[in-house]
Amino acid sequence: MSFRKALLAATIIAAPASAMAQNGAPPVTGLYIAGGGGANWLMDRTLEGRGGNRGYFNSLPTTSYGESRQNTGWVGALSLGWGFGNGVRAEVEGNYRENNVDKFGGFGGPGRTSAFNRIDGDIRQYGVMGNVFYDFAFPGLPVQPYIGAGAGYIWTEYDGVRATRAQAGGSTIRIDDTDGRFAYQGIAGLAFPISAVPGLTTTLEYRYMGTLSPRLEGRITNPAGATIARGSFKADEAENHSVMLGLRYAFNQPRPAPAPIAAPMPAAAPAPARTYLVFFDFDRADLTDRARQIIAEAAQAVSSTGTTRIEVAGHADRSGTPQYNQRLSMRRAEAVAAELTRRGVPRSAMSIQAFGESRPLVPTADGVREPQNRRVEIVLR
Repeated sequence: MSFRKALLAATIIAAPASAMAQNGAPPVTGLYIAGGGGANWLMDRTLEGRGGNRGYFNSLPTTSYGESRQNTGWVGALSLGWGFGNGVRAEVEGNYRENNVDKFGGFGGPGRTSAFNRIDGDIRQYGVMGNVFYDFAFPGLPVQPYIGAGAGYIWTEYDGVRATRAQAGGSTIRIDDTDGRFAYQGIAGLAFPISAVPGLTTTLEYRYMGTLSPRLEGRITNPAGATIARGSFKADEAENHSVMLGLRYAFNQPRPAPAPIAAPMPAAAPAPARTYLVFFDFDRADLTDRARQIIAEAAQAVSSTGTTRIEVAGHADRSGTPQYNQRLSMRRAEAVAAELTRRGVPRSAMSIQAFGESRPLVPTADGVREPQNRRVEIVLR
């Protein structure tokens, strides 16, 4: 099995591994942008001389073969994507690669040498890819590995590619053309979250990108520059190996909760706090009859115990996104506070907070509906 097939197969097999723990770095949720650049190695490419070139190269009506070798070049990519909050991401990417042609050989035949000199020109590859990623998360690990695969359309441009035969009076092969073909890629990377800027991450990636064989028009010129033969060149499938450094910014990553401020210790020992739990139906913030009964008991205790501070804290289970659950828990807290006010408790005496899914009464995995976590806690101090 070739290297690229093995890499793509490993990507496809490993992508559904959603059983990996998601309690390390937070998964990307919502819109993000990414970009990066680095070094690109375009592997040796075989060229088939076709049409009018065939007889010229080897004096026979058959396809002639040559090969080009490229210097190390560069690559850049920009992408716009969406994270689904469970480790899976999808994005659209634009990319550009450029490598200079370093050596040229082949196209030999009776009485002709395969040596070339005066080699010049660039091979550029650019286009659009659609990628799918899976981000792994491991507890306590400051880096997040990920893998991905993509497919799209890449244009291959031979710009000023030329090679002159080494013998005296040798002719020159010239290729100046562009052709677009289907492309595919496999990606393996490491993400390093920057804690000082929530949502910002540096990335280090290896990429393998291949394209189907482009067909390019070319010609043969004599030392005076006159065209003596025309034809086409079919390049074999491109194989690119790239190493890239980049940045990724997720717009909706949850911000860390502010550090709690310790209340000053009173001179006398405080009376024990009383806690009342008000539960809610799934994805609801309206009060049930039982909930109103519990709130009434809490309101009565406020007046009978001389309570000086009332804490109303809303919570949600882990079904849904953290952002939605934060809003839902606030609606629940506001509903309880309104009922307390209706029963004579001054709103100015209440501290109303929402904790979303961050403080479950019963710890669960992400996405689990847990009735005891859909609650508002009324604490009388």
